[in-house]
Amino acid sequence: MNFGLEGKHALVCGASKGLGLACARALAAEGVDVVLVARGADALEQAASQIRNETSRTVIAVPADITTPDGRASALSSAAHLPGGTAGRFDIVVTNAGGPAAGNFREWDLDTWGRALNANMLTAIELIRATVDGMIERRWGRIVNITSSTVKAPSSILGLSNGARCGLTGFVAGVAREVAPHGVTINNILPGSFDTDRLQSNFRAVSNMTNSTPEEAREARRLSTAPQRFGSPDEFGAVCAFLCSVQAGYINAQNLLLDGGTFPGSF
Repeated sequence: MNFGLEGKHALVCGASKGLGLACARALAAEGVDVVLVARGADALEQAASQIRNETSRTVIAVPADITTPDGRASALSSAAHLPGGTAGRFDIVVTNAGGPAAGNFREWDLDTWGRALNANMLTAIELIRATVDGMIERRWGRIVNITSSTVKAPSSILGLSNGARCGLTGFVAGVAREVAPHGVTINNILPGSFDTDRLQSNFRAVSNMTNSTPEEAREARRLSTAPQRFGSPDEFGAVCAFLCSVQAGYINAQNLLLDGGTFPGSF
């Protein structure tokens, strides 16, 4: 299937590894020129080089903290360096920021909550605000927010993530319907247990709270999933690319749960 994305420009956040990198690779494989943003310069450049070699697309690495105004400004201005690009003009935006640490809500003060809300809610909103009007003018655009399965099935130890990402979900529900008549879609992907560094860090947090080892926590989580395996980042990236395709133009304001069927509900 041809996704109709040849020559489009994408901004992908948190793209040096894990799910963000998988999304960038999948989009580039469909002919998209990509700006990658992440904090770690070395890992980011390695990721960019890998995608260039795989696809021969233009891939720009912007080492920056997307949760800061300066980081967002650097990422948005980099669109001018894509073929035929201008600053701030992206056809596709994939928002993604590392989730806040697991823990007990009794230990979180307002500063801790503020950092979580900034990273996992307000940063995505700022990126949407900066790019969506250009998409509306061009009558085409795709915004995909990587959130979490905790939006659907909250976890007691991931309260910071629960709160911030549910706030973003509510915001998107309204805005996505406002922009729909202009050929722009906004959707959220809710990853379950994907085999990433982030998942491993959760296992370490769980082991500290339960007097188990990270390996035991990992095995318990694996067995708790419906397919008894973790998802691969490539599976996630493929879904992201499809949501950005011309074929997905009628998919909007959705929360797509990717957890292998683990969530125990009908809806």
